[in-house]
Amino acid sequence: MAVPTDAACSPPPSTSSPLNHQPLSRAPVPSESPFMRPFSLSAALNAAAVTTVSVLVVACQSAPPAPKANSAALPTMERIALGANSCWFKSGDAAFKTYRLAPELNSFSGKPRILVVPRRSPESRPLLVVQAEGHPAKLSAFGPLMDEPVSGRVAADVKRWAAGGTGCS
Repeated sequence: MAVPTDAACSPPPSTSSPLNHQPLSRAPVPSESPFMRPFSLSAALNAAAVTTVSVLVVACQSAPPAPKANSAALPTMERIALGANSCWFKSGDAAFKTYRLAPELNSFSGKPRILVVPRRSPESRPLLVVQAEGHPAKLSAFGPLMDEPVSGRVAADVKRWAAGGTGCS
């Protein structure tokens, strides 16, 4: 549909004086009610176009992506410590029954870590150390427990918790 651009669609020229800021009213056309204002087709088309574009933009947007887990060293190790505590120790897991968790998250070296130590002598040398460093966190796990059959499970659990996953294997 073509939009007419002649003078019939444009508003009447203002003939108000500089002192009187109200425009003069135009004389009503015989077929026009004195209470109706002149209809501007271009304004209606602009409003319709803006509404259509707004609807299309909203309809085309996909759902926001799931929030990513913070990948800095400390938040990563906090997630790992929570997962290890609930899945390996508080659950009564037989593979970790003789061990105890010793988190050292507030490390001054910038390497927050968790230690798995013997249950009856927590002051002795750790059997597993899981630590993170940097942003994004670079994880490392080492110690005698990584030479045991449980090492595959430890590695899988730590990777899952580091990525923001939850739950136990």
